[in-house]
Amino acid sequence: MCLAASAGMWAQSSTNSPYTRYGLGDTFDYIFANNAAMGGVGYALRTSQHINPMNPASYTAVDSLSFMFDTGMTLKSSNYQEGNYKSNAKNSSFDYLAMQFRLHPRIATVIGYTPFSTVGYNFSRTKDIAGSDVAVTNNFYGDGDLRQIFGGVGFKILDNLSVGANVGYLYGKLNYQTTASLSNGGDQSIIYNKVDVSSYNLNFGLQYTRQLDKGHELTVGLAYGLGHVLNVTDTHGTQVTDGSTYSSVNEQSTENAYGIPHTFGAGLAWKYKNNLTVEADYTLQKWEGVKYGNSTGLYKNRSKIALGAEWLPKEFGRSYLARIKYRAGAYYSTPYVTTPSADPYGAWTDGPKEYGVSVGLGLPLNLYQRNSVLSITGQYVRVSPSASGLLSENRFVLKIGLTFNERWFMKWRVN
Repeated sequence: MCLAASAGMWAQSSTNSPYTRYGLGDTFDYIFANNAAMGGVGYALRTSQHINPMNPASYTAVDSLSFMFDTGMTLKSSNYQEGNYKSNAKNSSFDYLAMQFRLHPRIATVIGYTPFSTVGYNFSRTKDIAGSDVAVTNNFYGDGDLRQIFGGVGFKILDNLSVGANVGYLYGKLNYQTTASLSNGGDQSIIYNKVDVSSYNLNFGLQYTRQLDKGHELTVGLAYGLGHVLNVTDTHGTQVTDGSTYSSVNEQSTENAYGIPHTFGAGLAWKYKNNLTVEADYTLQKWEGVKYGNSTGLYKNRSKIALGAEWLPKEFGRSYLARIKYRAGAYYSTPYVTTPSADPYGAWTDGPKEYGVSVGLGLPLNLYQRNSVLSITGQYVRVSPSASGLLSENRFVLKIGLTFNERWFMKWRVN
């Protein structure tokens, strides 16, 4: 994969990675800014301070008097290297929007918006045509994203056992395009692929909490995402152009040619009073056998291991620094796509692995009878190819999340 990418400007897409040419692009794991600071954990996380859609069973942890509103954004700077070629790209994105409140002492609900996946790349590759002095340049361009609007409900079966579900509408468009140009001029050929998605997404969760000795509690969290064939219209074909006019060749449309995987998640969290939380998570996405363009050979099963912690020195301390939540975490994930090897005649290889570390702060914005929090997270992510000679990436990410936690349902008493 030879790279000649655009760099140095803030891009409109939320990603700028040549690896998003394959599969459905970079995926979003329901991770909000506070979760990201803890390495992306959340299956066993129960808190009344933030919304946690990673496990809908967590919704029952919301305070009975509160209405929560959560929103977040990301700023990203990526440094790419392939051989001696280096490039930089900067991106920004609006990430999520959600609100949560109780319907009943044992039932809580969430309505939200999150991305599902993002495609964004623009790079070129030039090679000589054997037996001639002519070279062909291929430009690879892609953009688009899949988004979801979801509603979730958590139900407390017992005081220490909750279940929940998220139901989402998944929609969006992905565009993939390859242009071939000859060095001696002539017509260009454009191979294009437009994927239009209008489908659903369904997730379930369970959390069980066990009190240990005084001040200590252990929570087990389980989550499952339903894998299925998406409702998709895939339009693909070839265009030939002289620069002013375009003609289409062999355009075809296929239905339901793409899918999403069954996803299994498990987490274990230990909490000491309201001062310290430590959690470990494992995620398995069963991408093998999932359809991509009516083919099933592109994907590999994806695994992710995450570890995170949050420390609050004093919940009601007089010092502002003592009331800040300090967070840290790390994760490792394997790829779900395969990519061509550096050798143009070689076999395909696994996509890049990811290693990430993060730190963050939860800054209280306490006004009278309010518990709002500004979450600031810094991440370093290393995207490492599975074979030598391919593109590597060092990514620096700043995530900002704002949680309004208002006591809308309090009954005020006036004497």
